Amino acid sequence: MKPIVQISLDLTNIDEALETAALARRAGVDWLEAGTPLILAEGLHGVRALREAFPDVPVVADLKTMDGGYLEAEMMAKAGATQVVVMAQAHEETIKCVVQAGKDFGCEVMGDNLNCADMVSGAKRLEDLGCGYVIHHIGYDERRGIAAAGHRMPNPLDQLREVVDAVRVPVQAVGGLSLEQAIACPQYGAPLVVLGAPLTIDADAFKTADGDLETSLRMICEAVHAQEVA
Repeated sequence: MKPIVQISLDLTNIDEALETAALARRAGVDWLEAGTPLILAEGLHGVRALREAFPDVPVVADLKTMDGGYLEAEMMAKAGATQVVVMAQAHEETIKCVVQAGKDFGCEVMGDNLNCADMVSGAKRLEDLGCGYVIHHIGYDERRGIAAAGHRMPNPLDQLREVVDAVRVPVQAVGGLSLEQAIACPQYGAPLVVLGAPLTIDADAFKTADGDLETSLRMICEAVHAQEVA
């Protein structure tokens, strides 16, 4: 698949999310993500608002589902989500339930390998259970905690090629990437490029980052869209 740019709307109110989403679309962003902070703050209302404002744009609901998989996926799909996220650490039956709900309600499933003891095996497990995408994810708290302890911060690029080579579905890398690293993801074979905290969202306040965000996003989109996936 051609490289896709997705913006993670890790915000806490609908108005700011819609404003940022409109700016992102003008800049060339392909997919919108209702980030976990937005879902916690606004729930289904946030996803519905994105769907109403952008009727033809894919909307990812970053649920990080761990249980009650069928109902969570059903609710988000009915609200307008085109992709939902389930965790590799969830029970096998939960992942299967999310996948089944995706089939029943026309929603794709992204599986997230956050905090798996073996990130590559976690990715393979998600694919084997029916997820259509893998999110290779180094967590926010994990990165900050390790850095605060004076150690090298882990980076999704450390094992990204291994994850890509282990699965047949598209892969997305998330967690602490610099702008240059995010733009380079297609060169690792990962076509889904995510822009969010701290790239375009303030990582501490969870509000839109300062500066000329639209111009920056446009440059990033152009750089990503010009690539072929390795």
